[in-house]
Amino acid sequence: MKSIIKTLSVRVRDKHVSVLNRMAFDVNQVWNAANADCAELAWVPIPEVGYVNCGVSAFELMKDLKGLRKERDMIIDSTALQETIAVHAKARKQFKKNKLNWRCSGGAKKALGWVPFKAGAAKWVNGQVRYAGLYFKVWDSYGLSQFKFRSGNFSQDSRGRWYFNIVIHVEAEERIAEGGQIGIDLGLKTTATCSNGESLERLNCYRNLEEKLGNAQRAKKKNRVKAIHAKIKNTRKDAIHKFTCKIVKENSLIIVGNVSSKNLAKTKMAKSVLDAGWFMLKTQLEYKSVATQGVFLEVNESYTTQTCSCCGLISQSSPKGRAGLGIREWTCTECGTTHDRDINAAKNILALGHKRLAVGIPVL
Repeated sequence: MKSIIKTLSVRVRDKHVSVLNRMAFDVNQVWNAANADCAELAWVPIPEVGYVNCGVSAFELMKDLKGLRKERDMIIDSTALQETIAVHAKARKQFKKNKLNWRCSGGAKKALGWVPFKAGAAKWVNGQVRYAGLYFKVWDSYGLSQFKFRSGNFSQDSRGRWYFNIVIHVEAEERIAEGGQIGIDLGLKTTATCSNGESLERLNCYRNLEEKLGNAQRAKKKNRVKAIHAKIKNTRKDAIHKFTCKIVKENSLIIVGNVSSKNLAKTKMAKSVLDAGWFMLKTQLEYKSVATQGVFLEVNESYTTQTCSCCGLISQSSPKGRAGLGIREWTCTECGTTHDRDINAAKNILALGHKRLAVGIPVL
């Protein structure tokens, strides 16, 4: 049986907030100490050459900072220190910088709490999470006792609530019978339209609460603003989860157009694009397909709206450019078939996925 990696997230009881805040403060100290060392040691003077960027590895930083926990009386364990330094080194390499932003524990630029740890540091004992010699009660909605914990972290959201996030290995669900095949066209009038006619209607999670959010912001009610943002996020996530679960359960082959929310967010449609949650939808479809041993593909959706899904031609009557955005139904002048704009695009996306599978996917 094929195994897959999943990350489970459960909320920690509020009575542990003070302890976790102290741990997050310790992690911030480790991060900032690593930052200071990298800023001082990264550039080394070499005679007749000048200053050369030699860099500082995570291993070297761990040796330099191994006594930091005892020196500053930290309550985090050694794996938290090691993982913080490892993440710091990875980020420096990714962004090609010797020094990253400081992690502030207070003030306007306060960093959200974060306590990472390595595999084996956290265990499930007597219905609680045991970490660094302390016990944390959580809202266990997954039955954590049945899983073997690997690496993970405690993380804080903008409202000050803490979550326990843990990586686990689980067996992929085996399909009893071959599922269906579906193409999905992403849009703004309808968030997602499937080739079989099903759709996820426009969510409007942000638009519905935009007025209340504006009132709270003008009144400078920070807690209310955070609560509204959380409601927007949770409403969107819930709707997309329900839609993607149904699609993955019924289909073993899922093809989606490669519409880019990042690029369209730079246009006048930014609010509507970000409110649609396309990236979240595609991400959920991908990892849920992997978990059920299905196939997920993204294809180039260029001209899928204009092309007739029956005859494969671009007729004079098909919607084109910005002027054609208002055309929701059209009839192909070549074959006489009447199309719903989005369903036609979804059928073309599914056909493109079949062509890509037929010729094979090159190894990168």
